[in-house]
Amino acid sequence: MSLDDAAQKPHDRLAAALAEDMEAVNLMIRQRMASEHAPRIPQVTAHLIEAGGKRLRPMLVLAAARLLGYAGPFHVHLAATVEFIHTATLLHDDVVDESERRRGRPTANLLWDNKSSVLVGDYLFARAFQLMVEPANLRVLDILANASATIAEGEVLQLTAAQDLATTEEIYLKVVRGKTAALFSAATESGAEIAGATPEQVAALFTYGDALGIAFQIVDDLLDYGGSAAAIGKNTGDDFRERKLTLPVIKAVAKADAEERAFWVRVIEKGQQTDGDLKQAMALMAKHGAMDAARDEALAWATKAQQALEVLPDHPLRGMLSDLAAYVVARIN
Repeated sequence: MSLDDAAQKPHDRLAAALAEDMEAVNLMIRQRMASEHAPRIPQVTAHLIEAGGKRLRPMLVLAAARLLGYAGPFHVHLAATVEFIHTATLLHDDVVDESERRRGRPTANLLWDNKSSVLVGDYLFARAFQLMVEPANLRVLDILANASATIAEGEVLQLTAAQDLATTEEIYLKVVRGKTAALFSAATESGAEIAGATPEQVAALFTYGDALGIAFQIVDDLLDYGGSAAAIGKNTGDDFRERKLTLPVIKAVAKADAEERAFWVRVIEKGQQTDGDLKQAMALMAKHGAMDAARDEALAWATKAQQALEVLPDHPLRGMLSDLAAYVVARIN
């Protein structure tokens, strides 16, 4: 089940509550992704940005700012910033992973080429930095600049860890904090900061975004072994074919006997995959309870996200953010 399957899902309620702000964000995105001299930039960017993405990260900025009473214009700039950073990383990721599907459509690197995807991603990063400077808030700039560096660091760490059976759950968590949770927490933290929140409130929204991002990524990793292509926006089993050591695989490897470990070495470290290997991998994960254990961890992170909100003002948006954390994990029911 995807986040936007039905009108009354938490994501949709959040979108409805923030509809006016999101309209302003979408307008700013369209304006700032334009290029007078290189028409390929808006072509590539529009292909991804207008592909029906959930816009979850910009909504987190808006929700955090509005929850804490912000009435100025700059939460829109910050929301557009995080969407540009996110889109840039997706363009780069698809090149690195040699992916062919994103949000149910052919990837930009497949439709154009790798060079276009990398360079347009670079352009969007530059646009993001232009946007994040405009509120003239040094702390917000620090948050978003640090997140950009952390995302890149997480992606590089994943390159070295992804196909190494020595990768631990601790390393996996560092990768997830980099490539996914960093932008979630930067979104909520910057929204709080622009609203002039107290240090306690800023810290609470950072914790919420961090925990939500970790839960979100664990669930995505689980869906790769049990979700529909429509739900996850890519083909089921892509992580396996790309030899990524995600949490359920790490848990299964940790409990593997000698014969099972030889299987994992062949399919993950050596990349010698044959028909039936994905089914065998899923059977081994089921045997060792790896999927259930990973789901329990996702639930724990979602609960941590909900608990972090308790110090914030009583507000309808707080309830929606709490429901969103629960629903992220409910996608794998």
